[in-house]
Amino acid sequence: MNRTRTLAPLLIGAFASGCMVGPDYRPPALDTPSNWGQLASSSESARERPGQTAMWWTVFNDPELSSLLEWAGENNLDLQQAAARIRQARALRTITAAALWPDVVAQGGYTRNRASQNAPGLEAGQQFDLYQAGFDASWELDVFGGNRRAVEAANARWQAADFDWNTVRITLFGEVGSDYITYRSLQQRIRIANQNVKTQEDTLALTRRLFNAGLATDLDVARAESQVATTASTIPPLFAQAQQTMHALGVLLGEEPMFLADELAPAGPIPQGPAVADVGIPSDVLRQRPDLRSSERQLAAATAEIGVAVRDLYPRFFITGLAALQSVSASTFFDWGSRAASIGPSVSWTAFDAGLIRATIALRTAQQQEQLAAYRSVVLQAFQEVEDALVAYAQDQIRRDDLITAVDANQRASDLAVQLYVQGLTDFLSVLQAQLNLFTSQDQLAQSRRDIALDLVALYKALGGGWDLQSSPETT
Repeated sequence: MNRTRTLAPLLIGAFASGCMVGPDYRPPALDTPSNWGQLASSSESARERPGQTAMWWTVFNDPELSSLLEWAGENNLDLQQAAARIRQARALRTITAAALWPDVVAQGGYTRNRASQNAPGLEAGQQFDLYQAGFDASWELDVFGGNRRAVEAANARWQAADFDWNTVRITLFGEVGSDYITYRSLQQRIRIANQNVKTQEDTLALTRRLFNAGLATDLDVARAESQVATTASTIPPLFAQAQQTMHALGVLLGEEPMFLADELAPAGPIPQGPAVADVGIPSDVLRQRPDLRSSERQLAAATAEIGVAVRDLYPRFFITGLAALQSVSASTFFDWGSRAASIGPSVSWTAFDAGLIRATIALRTAQQQEQLAAYRSVVLQAFQEVEDALVAYAQDQIRRDDLITAVDANQRASDLAVQLYVQGLTDFLSVLQAQLNLFTSQDQLAQSRRDIALDLVALYKALGGGWDLQSSPETT
């Protein structure tokens, strides 16, 4: 009796206000830094102004890269899987929303009946036909908003799935860009190795002529032969890496591994971006990165699920009805007197559940708290990724400039060593060391240029580049 008296005011208020149980979702407040810390000490590496990251690959001015990304965006299988997950989430939202509407079932049937000897009101053995057709309807009145909370959660998950598709797209474009840059760098490193093999073969031929003239030793010839073979041995692993990278690119494009063999066979330069990147401000990352927005939508869904669980603490109200035609004769089935109808409310309320409902509420609350911590964590990780990419981009450019100086110096040293050796003013070991230093510095310079381009890709990926607010499987 006390429970009924306590519930009565709640029911009256619920019907009057259309309340929804559970907490109302509000996006969490986040403390974001006002600027990027790495820019304080390196203003030449990036600028704090709104970054144009949606099509970041255009900064490389490489038509081949743009073509590969366009193909991947249309054919990549991971992206197609993510698009299918959006359709699944949309369908689940429709399924969930169906609970807000009446459930109407059309029925019809015919039965041949024979009365029992012990049945009241009928003669023993009496036989009769029964024709009936009509509609059964049932509608749950969402008094406490549990079903609306479920729809709210489904909507949030649908939105999260859309952001997840964009996250896959960003990752895909980053992988295609990184693999393409790596492939071009391997082509350049093979070219550098072949050039040094040719130079060292010329030195070997010179040494043999000097040996035949009695001006060099057999040791010099052996050392020159060893240098040529050692440098040549670096080419097969580079070629294998290049082929494997080309295979990976083909699969990322949704094609077989050798799909790009002819198209990428001609060697191309390593893509180079601007010395200064536009990165915007840290708060832009919260808007630009779809993985953060997906995590926030998952938090909204988890919050709504608390309300779904709380709803079970209260009674559930239904209206059921029947509208039908019933007759014992087919000839009178459609007569006005054959109509039958019923309508009435019903209520169900869990009287005992051994703590199941409250345990479910505690579970949903803990899941919401977990998702909140996860959201804050991915935000911090996003800021770290940007800061890491900024410092790498700045420092690798400094390293590249130093390597350019080293290559120039080693080129002069190599030319002088050969000249002095021919004149008998230095030993052959100096020639070998100078040529080795030249090859090493040239190879390191090619790798440095690759690293700078990869740093820029990583920076734009960390900033959420590769999509815009209109990006979705239906618009791209």
